[in-house]
Amino acid sequence: MKKFKQFSLNFLFKISEQPVLLRDLLEANALFNEGMLVDPAKLNYKFKTLNTYVYYGILCSLILLPLLLLTHHLLTLFDFHLSIISAVLVTAFVFIAYDIFKIYARKIISKRLIKKAWNNHFPYFAYEKYSKIAEEIYKQALKDEIPKASLEKYVLEKIVEKSV
Repeated sequence: MKKFKQFSLNFLFKISEQPVLLRDLLEANALFNEGMLVDPAKLNYKFKTLNTYVYYGILCSLILLPLLLLTHHLLTLFDFHLSIISAVLVTAFVFIAYDIFKIYARKIISKRLIKKAWNNHFPYFAYEKYSKIAEEIYKQALKDEIPKASLEKYVLEKIVEKSV
């Protein structure tokens, strides 16, 4: 299952080899912890649009074709209006579910890339334990208007203070 998930993410996304900047990491972490969608440019990735449509189409086919085979004969016995209404509802569901699928995929890749960048910038601080602390520190740094050049030092000092 892990290999399939990795294959799926590699198929759906183009991930840059460029490292994530500290400020972008802190902003992405704060947004992610608040349950918001992270800007893909901050974490250096983008959707492969054609691959997304292909993947979602295959996924829908695997789910909808068996349902169609099960319900087709039953729906032909009833009034054809019921078939038309069900076709409209299923079509609406497919288009709505596509957006949900993209949001879910973005959340998965965002979390994965945040953790990877976290290991680059904060190798001695576990993400699960310190992500909320770093979020609070980053928000305070924005309020205090800490310059970019001293942001890393500021964040590391505050994390060490709070962990002691």
